[in-house]
Amino acid sequence: MSQTARTGTLQAAQDPLDDIEGELSLPVTDLADRLWHLFISMRTGLALLLFLAALALVGTLVAQAPPGIAGDPAAYQGWLEAIRPRFGGWTGILDALGLFSVFNSIWFKGGVVLLSTSILACSINRSPLLWRQATRPRTTVSESFLEHAPLAELLDAATTPEVARAALQRALAHRGYRTIESADGEAVALYADRFRWAPFGTVIAHLSLIFILAGAVLGQAGFRVEDLAVAVGSKVAIGNGTNLEIEAVSFSDSYYDDGRPADYASHLVLYENGVQVAERTIRVNDPLRYGDVSFFQSFYGPAADVRVTDSSGAFVYESGVPLLWRSNDDTKAIGRFALPSQNLVVYVIGVASGRVDPAIRPGQMQLEVYQGTASTPTAIEVVDQGQPVTVAGLDFTFLRERQFTGLIASRDPGAPLVWLGTLLLVGGVALVFFFPARRLWARVRPISGGARIQVAAITRHDVTFEAAFGSLIEDVRAGLDPAPSREG
Repeated sequence: MSQTARTGTLQAAQDPLDDIEGELSLPVTDLADRLWHLFISMRTGLALLLFLAALALVGTLVAQAPPGIAGDPAAYQGWLEAIRPRFGGWTGILDALGLFSVFNSIWFKGGVVLLSTSILACSINRSPLLWRQATRPRTTVSESFLEHAPLAELLDAATTPEVARAALQRALAHRGYRTIESADGEAVALYADRFRWAPFGTVIAHLSLIFILAGAVLGQAGFRVEDLAVAVGSKVAIGNGTNLEIEAVSFSDSYYDDGRPADYASHLVLYENGVQVAERTIRVNDPLRYGDVSFFQSFYGPAADVRVTDSSGAFVYESGVPLLWRSNDDTKAIGRFALPSQNLVVYVIGVASGRVDPAIRPGQMQLEVYQGTASTPTAIEVVDQGQPVTVAGLDFTFLRERQFTGLIASRDPGAPLVWLGTLLLVGGVALVFFFPARRLWARVRPISGGARIQVAAITRHDVTFEAAFGSLIEDVRAGLDPAPSREG
């Protein structure tokens, strides 16, 4: 048996093989066709990706309006005034361009729509070619291709063409190739492929990006509140377009011997329009979920129960006030609540855990009452537990100390799409890289004193195919008898 082998570059002039590595091309005859070719262009996709990346960079560098205030003109204008010193005369321009809400802007949403359209067009454009290659492949090639393909091998064996063909088919079957046989003059042509459906992984990966982009845009309609503090025994409205209230029924915590927290849990009850809809004890990484809204355990701290009544004894306010903040010297814990009907804001101040303040003894809280937006308090009173104090015509009573639970409340309607897109992306990439599609062509014909086998393949983006091709040829050679000489 004799053989020759070469690797090189396949020239289109030698054999174009338009359905082997080509792409479908539609004639540019009118505006629709021009738009089609624009969207299937790789340059278009790259330009749109760079555009969205630039917008994301702007959204990172430029202050973004907090979630929930875009629909409140007064709150939004107040936020703009707060950042005006930072941006100066550019504030109005940036606002008009929507750059304070980049991910909700027409620029970002339009870019996502155009990129999704481009991805979808590319997938539609490529899918018929992939389907044709998998179901109706070209099974015969020219002599030029067999001689000059990047991977080409010629084997002469002193055996019949039937035996040589059987040896080739056994080697291909052993390595998992599907084979299609056809007559080619006095020779027999064989086409073989492996993992023929794997190229669809590229289509799956591209389509996954559409799901991820759609989920990201849809997620902008959600919200995330990271400092939702609920005193035990109290209810807090979630807001953000929901009719939900969350009640903390109880809170428990435990610690290791060195003082580190071992566990903390909150028993929560969720109400919608005043009707209980869910109840659960939550811990870190074990949230309460209702529909697309989730409540995660995040932090905890002290709270103070406060009651406010008017001169007739009617209740104006009664709830737990979470002492969320610390003073600059870290000695006081501070909470806040508002009485809108009286245009009052009240700060409740206690001594921070492990600290001592001679002005606020155990069993006491300090109240600071402000009128409207005034920067100077109307009154500052240190109140004893259970003893009412009258300020601005209202009786304030510190009832007792409690704990509060700190929650993260979030709604991300786009999360299922992002997860689906991520799974499709991983699956598509894995399909392409771990199951590389391989195709080769062969011809077996009689020669004087034996048979000749020609095998050829292309190595497009498959760096391991050359070694696999060599191993396949070794398997074929092992099944053939040596030829005493080679003739053309």
